[in-house]
Amino acid sequence: MPLQRRVPKSGFKNLNRVEYVGINLDALQGLVEKYNLSTIDFDVLKSHGLVSKKDLVKILGRGELTSKIEVKAHAFSATAQKAIEAAGGSIVKL
Repeated sequence: MPLQRRVPKSGFKNLNRVEYVGINLDALQGLVEKYNLSTIDFDVLKSHGLVSKKDLVKILGRGELTSKIEVKAHAFSATAQKAIEAAGGSIVKL
C-alpha cells in the first residue's frame, strides 16, 4: 500500500481563530421584558446562563427589539447595530 494511504489524514486548525457566542435580539428582548432591564452587559448574560465566564459575546440581528436599551458586548453584526440604534438604544464594544 502506498505511503500516502497508510498515513492518517489530519486537517488544519487555525490557532488564531476567535470564536464568539451569538446572542440574538429576540433573546435580549425577552430578558428586557422578563427582568425589566435597561442595560445588558456581560455580567447580566452570565448571570442568566446565556454565556460562561470565558466566552466572547456577539450580538446578532435575528428578531425585533422594541425597548430602548444599552447593550455592551464584544462584537455586533451590522443588522443588530442598526436595530438597536433604531429602537433608541446604544451599543458599547468591550
